[in-house]
Amino acid sequence: MTNPLLSIIFPAHNEELRLSAALDKCIAFLSTCKVDGDIWVVENGSSDRTFQIATEYAQKYPFIHAIHEKGRGKGLAVKRGMLAADGDYRIACDVDLSMPVDEIVRFIPPMLTADIVIASREAPGAVRYNEPQYRHFIGRIFNFLVRILALPGLQDSQCGFKCFSRKAAEELFPLMTIQGWTFDVEVLFAGLKRGYKITEIGILWFHDPDSKVKVFSDSFQMIIDLLKIRWNGIRGKYDPLA
Repeated sequence: MTNPLLSIIFPAHNEELRLSAALDKCIAFLSTCKVDGDIWVVENGSSDRTFQIATEYAQKYPFIHAIHEKGRGKGLAVKRGMLAADGDYRIACDVDLSMPVDEIVRFIPPMLTADIVIASREAPGAVRYNEPQYRHFIGRIFNFLVRILALPGLQDSQCGFKCFSRKAAEELFPLMTIQGWTFDVEVLFAGLKRGYKITEIGILWFHDPDSKVKVFSDSFQMIIDLLKIRWNGIRGKYDPLA
């Protein structure tokens, strides 16, 4: 069997209320757009029916896979999915699908061929809907710090939709050490260190009031993570092997 073109990866923690709708939308997307793809749900640390729902879908659809990850943290779940998936391109998606799922075609061939493509709420063509001003303001402050310390030139490193080629995923995710929200900054930073170009795509983005990110309580840890990434970079942790 040949590998699918696309693997869609959902990190899922206590998502019993949203997971079914997300999977139904992705199933319809793969069918309607005739994309050869599969779906990976990586559940970690849930106290609800998230894994049961994922397993029920996996039993019904052979292209859906359910993984239970014992560790905690969104980053750990995405890493597990990226390294388990079979697709030539592997996109991590938030279960809330705040980016319309049809936008995924813009991340992959034939519309675009690139090793790393990230969704952006700030790049040309992006439109935000219903986002509270305080969240936008705090997000811009954090992104300013990200650009200073790790990712110069990227307008939005924290949008939860990122696509990696097979080569990039299998090279970069084993280098990841941060398990929480800032994991993607680390992976992108490692990508730049290893010579990958990062392509930003402006998207339509719809704010979900049930977002899992706790803006104030999580911000401090995210700043600590940024400093850790910077220190790891100075020590050469992400440098290519000689």
